[in-house]
Amino acid sequence: MSELTIEDQYAAELKQSDIDHHTPTAGAMTNHILSNLMVAYVKLSQAKWYVKGAQSFDLRAEYQRLLDLNVRQFAELGDLLLDENQKPSSTTAELVKYSMLEENGAFKYQDAATTVAAVIKDFDTENLFVDRAIKLAQKEERPALAAWLTNYRGSNNRNIRELQAYLGNDARTGLDEEDEDDDD
Repeated sequence: MSELTIEDQYAAELKQSDIDHHTPTAGAMTNHILSNLMVAYVKLSQAKWYVKGAQSFDLRAEYQRLLDLNVRQFAELGDLLLDENQKPSSTTAELVKYSMLEENGAFKYQDAATTVAAVIKDFDTENLFVDRAIKLAQKEERPALAAWLTNYRGSNNRNIRELQAYLGNDARTGLDEEDEDDDD
């Protein structure tokens, strides 16, 4: 039996990843979360670097807290995927491909409240993937993955609530109304 070349191994990984993303698995859905974390890191950095206004000192400290948390979660999640015998995305191209968060260089010119609202929306978007990944992890009997994802969901919820408070809002203000309109 011949051994696969490195290129063949990577091609097989990409093929399996494509299959897993079309028929979602817990690993594939969690890879979306990993990808969202990478893009969130860039977006949080942009927000921290360019925030202006009376609250900029407080917001820079909060964005730094979120950045530190993001780095830790990205590393933990990559390790957890490996623990689960999954292949976390490991190139920028793969991470960008699977992220559902969007970047915009012009966003740096937004006011502080708009920037905070966008970060809140990103956490809420991330939670859509977390909820799906939790269900898939439970279905696939991956309790360690489900537990980590559940804790991550709680962390996102806390971040949403704390950022909403900056805007003078309750935790879910402006987030659930869109879902209610879909019921009409």
